Amino acid sequence: MIQSIPIYDICSLSDVRQDDLLVSRFAPYLDSHKSLFFPHRHSFYHLVLFTHGAGTHSIDFERFDVKPGQIYFMVPGQVHSWHFEGFTDGYIINFSEAFIQSFLLQPGYLDGFSFFNGNLNDAVVNLPANSFATVKELFERIINEISSPAPSGSDMVRLLMLQIFILVNRLNNNPVTAGKLTYNQTLLKNYQKLIEQHYADIKLPKDYAELLYITPNHLNAVCKDLLGLSAGELIRNRTLLEAKRLLTNPQLSISDISFRLNFSDNSYFTKFFKKTEGVTPEEFRKQILTS
Repeated sequence: MIQSIPIYDICSLSDVRQDDLLVSRFAPYLDSHKSLFFPHRHSFYHLVLFTHGAGTHSIDFERFDVKPGQIYFMVPGQVHSWHFEGFTDGYIINFSEAFIQSFLLQPGYLDGFSFFNGNLNDAVVNLPANSFATVKELFERIINEISSPAPSGSDMVRLLMLQIFILVNRLNNNPVTAGKLTYNQTLLKNYQKLIEQHYADIKLPKDYAELLYITPNHLNAVCKDLLGLSAGELIRNRTLLEAKRLLTNPQLSISDISFRLNFSDNSYFTKFFKKTEGVTPEEFRKQILTS
């Protein structure tokens, strides 16, 4: 079976067998993992703080300039690549949801941070100078904890990571909302989770509404009110994103991708893609692979 774009887990990126956490300075991490310059996915949460460097990095096909003092966050499944110019350094943390969740009684705590919702508007943050110094010191303390194991070291790492999350979330002017969502916010989150699970095989909002025990009109009203998008647009946007992710793999034919996404034929898939992107799937692939 043809494989999709590479998906890395934590232990495959570490010399030490640890499935839930990897912490490193960024420059040596880059030297050890040259393949990560090409489009790839993670099976884990991922964050990087840049202290030196220039160039660009992309998350789900949106490009960002690399700047010292910038921190970015990624959730499992997003497609990522780097194009650095000159020496680049900083800090990197890869971790599983279980690593944090085992420390907390509140389920879904990470969902309360806007930058861990997959929203690119919140995922890349340029830190003010004073906040940059504070966050950099927290990363340094995490490096020290990992380098010199001590009693309750993993718990200390978790506490330091949570300090980073809360501090950056405050800079985004977003309160931690886990456990404080309104009924409609909870409904929207559940809808988004269902889309994530079923976008390839369930295409109509009415079928999701049935799973949520609400009417299609109610579902559409919630999406419009909270996101300014229709319920159908959320399904189409997720399908389009997955199509883009799959198109980064030159081994997959357009027919393969159309089949994976449950389109009835290639022509319908091409029309769907071009209507939104303005280019055909083949043209998009050429742009991505030659950029």
